[in-house]
Amino acid sequence: MKINTKKIGDSGEDLAVNFLKKEGYEILERNFRSRFGEIDIVAREGRTVCIVEVKWRKSSKFGSAADAVDLKKQLKLMRMAKEYYLERNLTGPIRIDVVAIDGDGQVVNLIRNAVFEG
Repeated sequence: MKINTKKIGDSGEDLAVNFLKKEGYEILERNFRSRFGEIDIVAREGRTVCIVEVKWRKSSKFGSAADAVDLKKQLKLMRMAKEYYLERNLTGPIRIDVVAIDGDGQVVNLIRNAVFEG
């Protein structure tokens, strides 16, 4: 039986969108494609534009969902965020958040400022 990873990813993003809305985020865009990859969700919290990466791990066999956002992924997110910001001619604050979903979707964690440029 083939696993449809696109369908699983979409359901994780749907879960994340609903969670973010409850947290007061305004969803601006989903699945923005750039030359560096795809941004799962672009949202706004107050004046801040948030690039949101969604990770869902059904099992902790290979670590938690948050663990999947390693240094390589963080660097990729920073490149995508800069490209999005320039392409949309944005001004004001921007940050990268992660919505980490573990297990059956009942455990959802929001990590604000998940990536620090230093």
